[in-house]
Amino acid sequence: MYKTEELFDLEHTICKKYLQECEYPWEALPLIKKFIKELIEDLDKSEYKEAGKDVWVHNSVKIAPTASLNGPCIIGKDTEIRPGAYVRGNVIVGEGCVIGNSCELKNAIVFDKSQIPHFNYVGDAILGFHAHMGAGSIVSNLKADGRDIIIKDGKKKVETHLRKFGAMIGDNAEIGCNSVMNPGTIIGRNSNIYPLARVRGIVPANSIFKDEDNVVEKKK
Repeated sequence: MYKTEELFDLEHTICKKYLQECEYPWEALPLIKKFIKELIEDLDKSEYKEAGKDVWVHNSVKIAPTASLNGPCIIGKDTEIRPGAYVRGNVIVGEGCVIGNSCELKNAIVFDKSQIPHFNYVGDAILGFHAHMGAGSIVSNLKADGRDIIIKDGKKKVETHLRKFGAMIGDNAEIGCNSVMNPGTIIGRNSNIYPLARVRGIVPANSIFKDEDNVVEKKK
């Protein structure tokens, strides 16, 4: 339930050739900076402009004057960067996305059509195609004790060997307002997270997460 191909349609990201080499998507997290450096070389410079050092944005991107973009990063076609947004670096944002007011992104890949619109923090994470984060929802990327992140799959524990790892949020996932994705969270495709939820471990595809003891399959 947590392999790259199970969570994401790679046709909806500029990172396809890199992610398809990662059996598990979190393997890409330490490599995002490298991906960006290589992708910059292949960008059509008639369509992309350098808005700052290693900050490359498509000509169609709308950027509010109070937004802050730090490289290396790539912002795709028809994306909107709203007031107060803070891109800290090592970020790839796809086409037709929204990075909203007072949102902070760091070391992340955002697939096409994803929305991070209001007061969100997304660190060391991947958001799939058409994923949506409700207002105030947070991706937490560091354990309080600073130890490596372990993904909990029932009684099985998966070692990631990563100290910073937020969440892998699958295609079309809907994250409810003011919910928290604890470090090492996996959200399957087409799943919904209730508002105010505290999520840990793996949420299967096509599920509704109400709380840790109340995860139900979506009705068809």
